[in-house]
Amino acid sequence: MRAWQYNPGDYTVDAAMESFPVVPLSLYVHVPWCIRKCPYCDFNSHPLRDTLPENEYIDALLRDLESELPRIWGRRISSIFIGGGTPSLLSGNAVQRLVQGLRSRLALLPGCEITLEANPGASDNQRFAAYREAGINRLSIGVQSFDDDKLRTLGRIHCADDAHRAIEAAGTAGFDNLNLDLMFGLPEQVVDEALADIRTALAYRSTHLSLYQLTIEPNTEFANRPPSVADDDTLWDMQQALFTELAVAGFQNYEVSAWALPGRQCQHNLNYWQFGDYLGIGAGAHSKLTSPGTIRRFARRRHPRDYMETAGSVQCTTESRTLNRADLCFEFMLNSLRLANGFTISGFEHYTGLGQSEIEQPLRQAVDRGWLEYSDDDHVRPTETGRRFLNDVIALFLE
Repeated sequence: MRAWQYNPGDYTVDAAMESFPVVPLSLYVHVPWCIRKCPYCDFNSHPLRDTLPENEYIDALLRDLESELPRIWGRRISSIFIGGGTPSLLSGNAVQRLVQGLRSRLALLPGCEITLEANPGASDNQRFAAYREAGINRLSIGVQSFDDDKLRTLGRIHCADDAHRAIEAAGTAGFDNLNLDLMFGLPEQVVDEALADIRTALAYRSTHLSLYQLTIEPNTEFANRPPSVADDDTLWDMQQALFTELAVAGFQNYEVSAWALPGRQCQHNLNYWQFGDYLGIGAGAHSKLTSPGTIRRFARRRHPRDYMETAGSVQCTTESRTLNRADLCFEFMLNSLRLANGFTISGFEHYTGLGQSEIEQPLRQAVDRGWLEYSDDDHVRPTETGRRFLNDVIALFLE
């Protein structure tokens, strides 16, 4: 995979913003509801207790977007990601109204990638067909496993048959850009069971796989009642077996947890990892926006009801801060070192506005320890050892 190269001709910037750093801009839309909270999940998701207020929520999303337009005036959107929660709880009509509302307020680049996350337990043929007609051109299905016992342990609302039906429905609806989410290192899972999940996913000819190791996150049900999971050596053996299977199938591990066929990388997530800008709308959504001389972060109210009541007003923002030099160095590395190809020094300078001297010392330490390497004078990437101990590598840039 080649590192992203920006082309100033692709991004329109008005005369008042000539000094504006030319970086891609993505839009993230958060749908906060799910049918049931999974015991491992630490995302901002809320079990649906009543009828989904989809019209009220889309009204709030569009008000939120309109209030933010002055921050991004003159810029074009390179990708849109509708995540959650469970966005596939939305009806086809709701998604169509949402996408039309976004298109009428934003300038999208040609071929803009528009992804929607779907849960196999909240999906069907008619819904997927309506999403495709509305303009969704990439689908991400949260399968996690094709083993019913493992799905029950994970607290998923779907079974293996639901997952098979959802993938088939996506193909029938015309989605040829499809991601499947899978997890490994599940309670009592052995290597052969994890391999069976991967082989089932590959048989569907998906273009992208997101492969996550189960981690026990704070403030989750699993944190309060930890399940029995494999030891580190078993997890390493499992990971190596899975990675070999995917590589033989022609998939490239372009990011820590992401595998894709050539040319089918997730453009939205690449923009995050390459430290591009993103505007987030929806309950709990975060934004990172660059303007002349500053990079700022914003966050929205987390609870859906609070969000809907305040969307479009200053009361909706719960966090707003300008990144300082230390923040910029650490956050750039936190994202870019997830990529197998790493980053370029010129890219660091372009995206952060800082010079190479800001990271020279930790870079030298990481290279001396065999964690990072230069592939040429400008390009830095993690070594195989560095990818295994990535948290230690990133920690070097914390100060």
